[in-house]
Amino acid sequence: MSCVLLIDDDDLILETLTLALTEGGYQVVAAMDGNEALEKFKQNDIDIVVTDIIMPNKEGIETIIQFRQISPHLPIIAMSGGGRSSKLDFLSVARKLGASETLKKPFSPDELIEAIRRNLKPAD
Repeated sequence: MSCVLLIDDDDLILETLTLALTEGGYQVVAAMDGNEALEKFKQNDIDIVVTDIIMPNKEGIETIIQFRQISPHLPIIAMSGGGRSSKLDFLSVARKLGASETLKKPFSPDELIEAIRRNLKPAD
């Protein structure tokens, strides 16, 4: 069973996506920000990271950069609703800095599961 590290500072999004991913056959480790995510990454066997961009403490762009340094081939899906400034496209920045794929909020749980399937390499 593949393990997803899911990072979002919104409790409702974390709960909803955790439930959908669990029902979709994934193990889920949830974190509220990048600092907590990096700690949980060290403690768990993570196959893919799904991270929000706009978060307190350690936001998603910085988190993606750190995961790329720790694990260059780890699939990372960045998700964002945009934030306050529509002039800055956080998802394109995330992709340039190492996100494997991006999802614009709102998206359906099925869209997330499809993105995870595309980014996880088949087991040998």
